[in-house]
Amino acid sequence: MRSARLVALAAIAMSFALLACQSPAPLQEAPPSAERAEQLERQGDAAGAARLYEALARENAGSTRIELAHRAARSWLRARLPGETERVLHEISGEARTPAQSLDRSLLGVEVLLARSRDTEAWQTLAALPEPASGPQRIRYLELRRRAAFAGGQPLEGVRAGMALEHVLPTLAERAAARASLLDELRAASERGMKIDPVRAQDPIARGWLELGPLAAIAARNPLGAARAVDAWRRRYPDHPAADIVRQELLSKEAATGKQGFEPAAHIALLLPVSGRMAGPAAAIRDGFLTAYYEAPAAARPRLRIYDTGVISIADAVMRATASGAGFIVGPLTREEVSAAADFSGNRPAMLALNFLPAGRAAPPQFYQFALSPEEEARQVAQRALAAGERRAVALIPEGDWGNRVLAAFREELLAGGGTLIAQTSYPTEGSDYSQWITQMLRLTESRARHRRLQEILGTRLSFEPRRRSDIDFIFAPGSFSVARLMRPQLRFHYAGDIPTYATSDAYEPDGQGLSDMDGLVFPDMPWMLGTGALAAQVRAEMQAAWDAGGPRHTRLFAFGYDAYRLVEALNVPRPATSLQLEGLTGRLSLDELGRVRRQLDWARLQGGQTRSLDAAPGT
Repeated sequence: MRSARLVALAAIAMSFALLACQSPAPLQEAPPSAERAEQLERQGDAAGAARLYEALARENAGSTRIELAHRAARSWLRARLPGETERVLHEISGEARTPAQSLDRSLLGVEVLLARSRDTEAWQTLAALPEPASGPQRIRYLELRRRAAFAGGQPLEGVRAGMALEHVLPTLAERAAARASLLDELRAASERGMKIDPVRAQDPIARGWLELGPLAAIAARNPLGAARAVDAWRRRYPDHPAADIVRQELLSKEAATGKQGFEPAAHIALLLPVSGRMAGPAAAIRDGFLTAYYEAPAAARPRLRIYDTGVISIADAVMRATASGAGFIVGPLTREEVSAAADFSGNRPAMLALNFLPAGRAAPPQFYQFALSPEEEARQVAQRALAAGERRAVALIPEGDWGNRVLAAFREELLAGGGTLIAQTSYPTEGSDYSQWITQMLRLTESRARHRRLQEILGTRLSFEPRRRSDIDFIFAPGSFSVARLMRPQLRFHYAGDIPTYATSDAYEPDGQGLSDMDGLVFPDMPWMLGTGALAAQVRAEMQAAWDAGGPRHTRLFAFGYDAYRLVEALNVPRPATSLQLEGLTGRLSLDELGRVRRQLDWARLQGGQTRSLDAAPGT
């Protein structure tokens, strides 16, 4: 029976792995230059490059100034700060441009819209622009058109842009990479439920591409099971330009034999602190990782070894894994361990760290980073509020490092997008009454003081209802589930129940008691926790079938471990890393220029004690 097989294999894997892995015992800053800015870009410091380009732009005039400012704007986009891009473009808005620079300015504007998840607006804006006749701008236009079309729900237009792009790329390698990227776009669109209708395409080449979307999605999870359908596609389209990429990625020898880019003797090394103070979180991640691992066909699985970083150092674990022939390292987990892994100077295979390096710390080569980052969620809260036209915010933040980091990320994203943080207050994490900080933030204390003074002046008792400040568009109140249960009713009591209130995913527990007390709260969370998306439903069904009790707990860390394994599979496919797009349990996953996995989350509002799914991008 499958359940017994899964449990037995997991137990054997854990036993051997743990037995095998126990320990037996200031320069002066140079003046700004374009060369230095380009070097910073290559090192992964896009924000530093942007500042240098801005400094150079201020030293120049005319067309050169515009070109340098546009370089700065593009670097700010790579740093995921679209607000800074808008600021730079606004500063040169009245200056004369060449026709090429005017088009460049328009394309930058479309990229800003995409960065803010205003996908429909991005597609409509780009569709209205004239297509350049030739040259690098035409390539950039078509790449952006393909991306905007898929983001805006126009898969046929995305395919047409991809087909046009292929005809203008100068080398075979670039054309092959473009085909791989188009296949990735189609796979991701199918996985997130976009309607793809091949019948709409009269051109057989475009129709063949559209048919590949669902096939690629199936093959990503079960390459052997998809082989028959892909073979049928190849018979229908024997001369299709995607034939080579289909053979390489969907019917490759690696997929058919289970190598998936690994050498026959290679294994995946999973570095987790499965003993010690972090054993609980590590176990949940391990369970998710093993679930995804055993879902793959037996022939498609590399060997797996788990190294316990609770008893051996990170350097020792990396050296042991490398010496044993690991083809990929997953982990370590904590921020301190990830920094230690980045400091490792010896040879090692590619690594997917399960946390982010500190801000400003450049990653070494082949060092990917995947994290459940509350700072990233705070940025998405700011982006959503701004997209909804809510610009003036107040923030209620728990005291401590977590709250400070979340607030800093939220503030940066809000200000970059043209919003304003008009008030903020931090409350102690112990206790259950937040009235003092709520009334301070809403200026209810001032309202009551004015009432008392007026009664003293008039010498009579006046009927009174406190008035909160009227300049608030929304409240940002991140915190734990226990805090949110108490905070939301108190906000209603203090006349703020009608103000849109946003939290991070920490505020939501699907099985928590008292969800109805939190009605109206809006928050982002992963599909696994909200029960959205086909993948989450499929994994839950498989777990129900494999285990009588439903398998491991449905925690966020379980989903994190599950997606970590799928990322390893995706990162071992030979294609440009930044073209990676994956529909995961933790969100829609992509890879930025710094090797960080970005998660686009789903949105929900609590209503009647239940979650109600919200559109991903309000106002578009």
